[in-house]
Amino acid sequence: MLTKRIIPCLDVRDARVVKGKNFKGIMDVDDPVRLASHYSGCGADELVFYDITATHEGRAIFTNILEETAKNVFIPLTVGGSIKSVSDFDRVLKCGADKVSVNSGAIRNPSLISEAARIYGNQCVVLSMDVMRVDGKFTVFSAGGRINEGIDAIEWAKKGEADGAGELVVNSIDTDGVKGGFDLEMLEAIVSAVSIPVIASGGAGKKEDFLELFKKVDVDAGIAASVFHFGEIEINELKKYLAQNGIAVRTGKGI
Repeated sequence: MLTKRIIPCLDVRDARVVKGKNFKGIMDVDDPVRLASHYSGCGADELVFYDITATHEGRAIFTNILEETAKNVFIPLTVGGSIKSVSDFDRVLKCGADKVSVNSGAIRNPSLISEAARIYGNQCVVLSMDVMRVDGKFTVFSAGGRINEGIDAIEWAKKGEADGAGELVVNSIDTDGVKGGFDLEMLEAIVSAVSIPVIASGGAGKKEDFLELFKKVDVDAGIAASVFHFGEIEINELKKYLAQNGIAVRTGKGI
């Protein structure tokens, strides 16, 4: 049985970890290197690092912070933010990333996923999708949720898989930071449309939300940010709770 992964997310702006609600109301949280090191040692299976304003500001990702983060992390690290070309993949991987997450760049450069998958392998390419309901349809947004692309999220997920993405990260703008639970309806629609691993993001508020997610939708992992950052959920305790309730998780020290 494949184990479910628990993945903290570091949204980084101006060299600091930040968090908001519905992609708005951003507030300061902590130093990314310190926080990454903490998660690496407390039971997290992987770590996601997003430079959340790189695309909007038209600049490259903060490579110095990324390099320092990678040095302090001993679990797989996925990195995203203004990934527009294969050379961006190369630069981020050389900074210590294990996988590269592409979002807006895949919309602007339709061949990016297939090119990167050919060069670096499917396992290295992660398609991240920011999705919101618009007129009852699951719709893809870009630039950190600022731009409605008018793209059907289900079709976009299928295209990402066909082009060679090895994983999908599905971020629900509707539930992001609300702490009312994951967007199960949207996740089920996307999981049913693809065969590659899907990682759920947006909405975790308590341990029970992860249990409901893994019981009801066949996702491979759950991402959360603020509930981990502020100590509302301890990752080791979450894994114990999931294991006690029949969910296969990766065990480690103290679990």
